[in-house]
Amino acid sequence: MNVRILIIEDEQLIRWSLRQKFESLGYQVTEAQSGTEALEALNGGVYDLIMLDYRLPDMTGLDVLSHVREHDSDVVVIMMTAFSTIESAVDAMKLGAYDYITKPFDMDQLLRTVQKALETTKLRREVRHYREHIENEYDVSRIVGEHACMKELFDIIRRVAESNASTVFLRGESGTGKDLVARVIHYNSDRAPRPFMNITCTALSETLLESELFGHERGAFTDAKAQKKGLFEMADGGTIFLDEVGDMPPGLQAKLLRFLEERRFRRVGGTTEISVDVRVIAATNRDIEKAITEGQFREDLFYRLNVISILLPPLRERGDDIRILAQHLTARFAREFRKSIHQIDETAFRKLCAYAWPGNVRELRNVIERAVLLARGDTLTGDDIVVGGGGRPSSATSRTTFSLPPEGINLKMLEGELIRQAMERSGNNQTQAARLLGLRRDAFRYRLEKFGMLK
Repeated sequence: MNVRILIIEDEQLIRWSLRQKFESLGYQVTEAQSGTEALEALNGGVYDLIMLDYRLPDMTGLDVLSHVREHDSDVVVIMMTAFSTIESAVDAMKLGAYDYITKPFDMDQLLRTVQKALETTKLRREVRHYREHIENEYDVSRIVGEHACMKELFDIIRRVAESNASTVFLRGESGTGKDLVARVIHYNSDRAPRPFMNITCTALSETLLESELFGHERGAFTDAKAQKKGLFEMADGGTIFLDEVGDMPPGLQAKLLRFLEERRFRRVGGTTEISVDVRVIAATNRDIEKAITEGQFREDLFYRLNVISILLPPLRERGDDIRILAQHLTARFAREFRKSIHQIDETAFRKLCAYAWPGNVRELRNVIERAVLLARGDTLTGDDIVVGGGGRPSSATSRTTFSLPPEGINLKMLEGELIRQAMERSGNNQTQAARLLGLRRDAFRYRLEKFGMLK
């Protein structure tokens, strides 16, 4: 680390002694003996630490400190003075000074303070860099799509992010990008500097999920050996993303409803009410209305979540976005795998556009990743694209064709009938039935649920 230190001090002997010590440690030092010289130095360079005298010939150190905070909010400032008062120390700290030392100072103690200050500067800049990277990564423009339904989605996301909406409900099939949209909403809102916490509601048992969300007190249950804050508490001021909320256990649905209505909760085993300010983004790929009818999801919770509902369109309804996404993903994975793949040929595009993409963008990403990784040439061809069951079609399969009757056909009814026949032929074995139709098991289960055949 090439450390640059600016010493702003009107006494030449102090500047000289500090320069000698800092340069002996390998630091680069710039001197200024007045406020005017200090402002010129600040406008001409970036520093990791500023040693600032409280009294200068032409202005106070507080005047310079105000300029520093506007010029570089990350740099650490240590104030120096021979006239220490409580008032001046408080004023300096209010303006953002890191520490306050009095003259004459002990050099060893000063160096310890300087070392800690430099570590603080480094940490601040790393955090800022990370935050800028995250905000850029999740800018609305990073969502790929040009279809009209996607442009409408982008507009809704921007408006929701800028609003004070405390509850957002994302709905859409598996793989449509609900997690990405949740993060985009968070990082394009005023809540971006605060935490984004996420949890999948099906990942844990009801007891553990309650503890993860609301925390617990020591001794609340057998393994609760210490107090633990939950995600709602840790996300205070930020956003919590509840994925697959449609599958949340009934007991927790009631507690979530209470939290959404009051914005207060108690840790498991606790008696104290804790209030937090969080935006709750919930997501599901379930048919919630059907789940309500079947008694699997609380109707009152649905209405509380459904204040602002955003429907994410499936990939098959996004037209040429399949091509656009395929090109984007090919370029991305080519960079990642250091492959010289520059294009996708028309046979590959036709194959991609003819497929129904039950797994949506997630499935497309997996297909392109595999294709780029295994491709031998600099162009992805139809032979590189493997969709559906995960293997290349046999010659017998590839020769099989279906003719559309002159009078047309009800595609939904045909799909349902094929699902029924596959289950019948496989003896209700979902894995075998999915294989008969060239589908992955999760995509097949989605269709079973769609046609009410999931038992």
